[in-house]
Amino acid sequence: MKVPAELSGGTLAFVHGLSVTYVTDGVSPVRALDQATIQIKPGELLGILGESGSGKSTLAGALLRLLPSDARYDSGSIRLRDRDVLTLTEAELRRVRGAEIALIPQDPALALNPVIAVGVQIAEVLRAHIRLSTSQRKIRVEELLAEVGFDQPRQIYSAYPHQLSGGQRQRVVIAQAIVCRPALIIADEPTSKLDASLQEEILSLMREIGQRHQTAFVMISHDPAVLAGFADRIAVMYAGRVVEEGTTEDIFRRPLHPYTQALVRLSARYLSSTGARMRFPAIEGEPPVVTRQTAGCPFAPRCPERMQVCIERDPQETAPQPSQRVSCFKYGN
Repeated sequence: MKVPAELSGGTLAFVHGLSVTYVTDGVSPVRALDQATIQIKPGELLGILGESGSGKSTLAGALLRLLPSDARYDSGSIRLRDRDVLTLTEAELRRVRGAEIALIPQDPALALNPVIAVGVQIAEVLRAHIRLSTSQRKIRVEELLAEVGFDQPRQIYSAYPHQLSGGQRQRVVIAQAIVCRPALIIADEPTSKLDASLQEEILSLMREIGQRHQTAFVMISHDPAVLAGFADRIAVMYAGRVVEEGTTEDIFRRPLHPYTQALVRLSARYLSSTGARMRFPAIEGEPPVVTRQTAGCPFAPRCPERMQVCIERDPQETAPQPSQRVSCFKYGN
């Protein structure tokens, strides 16, 4: 996947060959990202799919340069428009976060300050980036609260997080993320703590925001069913690598990588039509914790289609069709 040349007109952000290792005293280093590459287009809804430990949340944190202090960037770059995020100073990052790229966190109850009214917390993001009077900020925030679905935005402005339901808190952090109209929003498992009906409402809201304002979303999820109804395109991660990428239709109708095929099977959550008890499908084995680099495909120990070459060499990326790329020896290499 080539892009740079100061980023082609169809690219908002480009992560190229990014490797990140967590280095903690007394513990073996863990390679969380291994040469990960993704392209994000303006206004696109991109899903990042993988099991826990696949590197998807590390990728999300890296895009915002919000990884913990024990994270080491080993190689690669993160281009946002014409800048490399990895070379920005802390002052430059403060100007970018919230204004150009924002985060919708997994747990709003932890992200929101419990002793400050939610409207004031949203207004603080505005204050950091846009010169407005206090009254202008309040009007803007109330308009935004109405936009994300609140019937009584004035009352919500003055409410504290504990006075709101889980779904309401989720709408508040969405409002906080979009208040400065950033071009890119990272949503890290934003519906994982909501029931099914609320999940659908929040996904619909984010999709609507993306279409209305041409905002790009990167949605992180371990659940293929969540991404099926949200994303235009999906990148599948395993052991810190992007092992397959394609349109949502490609991924669900024509999955190529054995890992993707297994995830898609898992998303077909059904019991037999007879009502008899049956085991839910599962991927045999456990995801690896990559503490050292070894030859071979990281999925090989769990792969039902494993070949000798899979444990001897790293698969290289191939593009069996223009809209789909995969790293698997079944398709060349």
